[in-house]
Amino acid sequence: MPTMSIQEVHDALTAPDQMFEMEEVEIRGIPTRVWKHAPDNLPLILLLSSGYGDRDFLVYEDRRWTFDEHFRTAAHFAHILRDRYGIEKGDRVAIAMRNFPEWPVAFFGASAAGAVATPLNAWWTTNEMAYGLRDSGAKVLVCDGERFERIRPELESFPDLKVIVTQEEGVEIPEGVERLEDVLGDVPAEIELPAVELQPEDDATLFYTSGTTGNPKGVLGTHRNITTGLISLAFVRERGAMRSNSSTEEEMGEDGQNCSLLSIPFFHATGCHSILLGNLAAGGKLVMMRKWDATRALELIERERVNQFGGVPSVVWQVIEHPDFDSYDLSSLRSIGYGGAPAAPELVRKIEEMFPGRGASNGYGLTETSAISTMNAGQDYLDKPESVGVPIPVCDTKVIDPTGTPLPLGEVGELCIKGPNVVKGYWNKPEATAEAFDEDGYLHTGDLARVDEEGFVYLVDRAKDMVIRGGENISSQEVEATLYEHPAVTDAAVIGIPHHVLGEEVGAVVHTAPGLTASEEELQQFVAERLARFKVPVKIWFFEDPLPRSPQGKLQKRQLKEELLEDEQASA
Repeated sequence: MPTMSIQEVHDALTAPDQMFEMEEVEIRGIPTRVWKHAPDNLPLILLLSSGYGDRDFLVYEDRRWTFDEHFRTAAHFAHILRDRYGIEKGDRVAIAMRNFPEWPVAFFGASAAGAVATPLNAWWTTNEMAYGLRDSGAKVLVCDGERFERIRPELESFPDLKVIVTQEEGVEIPEGVERLEDVLGDVPAEIELPAVELQPEDDATLFYTSGTTGNPKGVLGTHRNITTGLISLAFVRERGAMRSNSSTEEEMGEDGQNCSLLSIPFFHATGCHSILLGNLAAGGKLVMMRKWDATRALELIERERVNQFGGVPSVVWQVIEHPDFDSYDLSSLRSIGYGGAPAAPELVRKIEEMFPGRGASNGYGLTETSAISTMNAGQDYLDKPESVGVPIPVCDTKVIDPTGTPLPLGEVGELCIKGPNVVKGYWNKPEATAEAFDEDGYLHTGDLARVDEEGFVYLVDRAKDMVIRGGENISSQEVEATLYEHPAVTDAAVIGIPHHVLGEEVGAVVHTAPGLTASEEELQQFVAERLARFKVPVKIWFFEDPLPRSPQGKLQKRQLKEELLEDEQASA
């Protein structure tokens, strides 16, 4: 059992003159605790990373990028963005590609140029990508060949957009579109970053996330939002070590360098802020895959001697339940962490059984909180597997009732979070921003939770009408609106179907117009032609009668879900 309480550990680590010392600053008129020693901006972290020199940074297939090579290429690209494409501070540079090594180059190159790096979901359809480009007002798009083919039909709608393509094998590149390798040319052996003055509260990133209504919303993050996460990650590691009477050095790789296997897309806040930036700042090796595959993951863990692995809970399940699990040497693994989707309590028990003492962790965060806001790890996680942990010290949390009144410990209400990791708001959506962020600086998460006497947070349900499939937020209303476009559908309700690995899958209940019919396959294809594949319902129930609604006309989704799933279990 831990010998120090959570509060005692926090007090010791955040004491004056310690690495995790805090101070209070005013952010948008609101007094806010911040990490005193957090870096001011992203380019500073990129610059510091050059000190790792010839150490491996990115590993993709048989290609290895050193820290020095990555720094010089990103810095070179930053100068090109400014000098050739006219990018100025605050301009948006969009990135749409798989997890290729060129993704970090584009991201940090854009940041070093003073631009707002704007990752687009690589799973989006043509229409969704066009929406992201139009909404963000991006001046430059850096994409891979697959994403270029997807956006090609819409390029005439963006006459001023400069498009740069990489990893374009087999793709015909038209005139006016450039290849990244041609744009970069010969990368200088020595180079400095552009002279751009960036303050902690300057705009840094624009990530898109699905909300409860309509199109995805652009989440506008600052440099402080993201660099806060770096210190927070280091803090939770130290806290876990102190609580378990161990050392953070025990989690290091066998050669003294951390090695992480990437299983989350860079266009997610966790993949970018926590994993990419965390490894860049700490000199860690990041092993990448073209697409997630559990067998390939096992091969890479063995080949690269990976010591840190995780992502959303689904990828961890796929690895530990793989039929060939025992055929690989996984002795290098030291820690397994996950978040971004609900994790069943039995997952941490399974990990402890298969990797005793290896340090499982489960965290909670949103795009709007720049990833990490709470963390549960080590013995604490084993003792309280249903909890997502306690907030990091620079975060304040409260649980409120529908009137906004804070609730006592143990009572269930909406979870609200305040801190330097909470973003500015939603891009060009003042009404949505005012609805989600209150005047005291708290983000209303839309998640229902309770907090125990030690400060551990327990997620109970979701207040927002969303399905979370393998870490991807899916707006129920967006899928419903698409179903309504089908001539046979007069009513539709989207619900989450529990799934052992993914957490949830998309399900739909529909009522068709008199005299009209549609098959499940027909409606699935209809949705697939209009939305990204992960949003397509895996199961559709057909109701002869109108769907149940409240007197106010609101769909009774909880009633529907309970009845349908009970029937499924009874017939199984």
